[in-house]
Amino acid sequence: MSEHHTFGLICTGCYGVRVEPPRLRLGYTTCMSCGEKAARAVKHTIVPMNKSNYIACFDTDTLKQLNPKRTT
Repeated sequence: MSEHHTFGLICTGCYGVRVEPPRLRLGYTTCMSCGEKAARAVKHTIVPMNKSNYIACFDTDTLKQLNPKRTT
């Protein structure tokens, strides 16, 4: 077993905290606080399509076009 799995790897976000082994096994290379900051930076919503699946919508203009009862 390699050394970084035993003792943890240094966070690629803040370079000061060791990443916990369970996070490394899941493929994360950041500590919890840096991972939370990155997750909060991405804004999206899940939208149901007519007679179809759900999609992730990142653009507010696209979201407005999907609403058939929009006023503007």
